[in-house]
This record gives sequence, structure tokens and C-alpha cells, in this order.
Amino acid sequence: MRLYFFRKTYAQSASWLESSLVLLCYDIYMANLDYSITINAPKEKVWHTMLDLNTYKQWTEAFFPGSYYEGSWKAGSEIKFVAEVDGVKSGIQGRIAENIPNEYISIEYLGELKDGQLKTAGDSSIWVGAHENYHFAEENGLTTVNVELIAEHAGEELAKTFDGMWPKALEKLKEICEKV
Repeated sequence: MRLYFFRKTYAQSASWLESSLVLLCYDIYMANLDYSITINAPKEKVWHTMLDLNTYKQWTEAFFPGSYYEGSWKAGSEIKFVAEVDGVKSGIQGRIAENIPNEYISIEYLGELKDGQLKTAGDSSIWVGAHENYHFAEENGLTTVNVELIAEHAGEELAKTFDGMWPKALEKLKEICEKV
């Protein structure tokens, strides 16, 4: 969804300041992305498979090969989602905002990790305050996982990137969960 704060075009603007504001606000984009999948497994199994470090590494290959996390899924805990390239750790750092076992987990992002250090300014600021929420609902032995990503300062390119990654990741999660 694009947010347009001004409706006038550059040519219709009455002043340089108003014209500048139009151009600055034109590309503000708020990502509110939703992904879901139904898995033939109880929600406890899906929850465990999604969050256990060994299986997490498998289904998150869709984001970046070698992805893993450091930290805890306990409410209030900090957690880092990282990968290493040439020995340099990069990724995203967050805090578990809420954790209702087998039902819901919410991650509030604090910023981006570059060279192992938390960054919150410049390009990294798109992650500050973003939320990633996982909802688990079971009916008749089928579990639906809904993933919601809310990033107020994300660009459209980031949304397109996740649109290519999350469906693949959820398919891999389903494959792992449905193995006998």
C-alpha cells in the first residue's frame, strides 16, 4: 500500500517546499505482508518444528543458506536471526514481544546486524519497530500457520523480496512437518 500525503503534482504545487514534500513522500511504502499455509500435523508439532534450531535451519534456507538464530523464543528475550558470509555475521536483531505456546509469537525488530553489530540508522532503520507475528490454529488435525510482517518503513523492494521467500519457506516447513 502506498501512502500519499499530498495529492498535488509537482506542476500544480504552489511553492518549492510543497513540491519537495510531494517528491519526498511519493515513495513512502508501508509493508503489511501476510503469508499462510495449512499443514497436516498438530499445531504442537508445527510450533516445535518452526522454532527448534535444527529444523529452523532447514526451513529458513529459503531466506539465506546457513540461516540460524541465537537467543531464546521466551517473551522479553532478545533474538538474532543471522547468517555468516566469509566469517562475517549479518542479519536482524529482535525481541520476543509475546509468546503464547503453540498459538502465537510476536517478534519486534530492533535493527539490522552488520558485521555482528546492531545498526538502527540509515538503511537499517527499516527494521526498527517492525513486527513479525506467527499465528497457529488447528482444526481437525490440520494446522494453519499465518505469518504477518508489519514494517512501517519498508520499501516496496523488500516486500517483493519477502513475497518470493516466505511461500518457499512455508512449503519447506510443511514438508518437514508432514514427514512420517
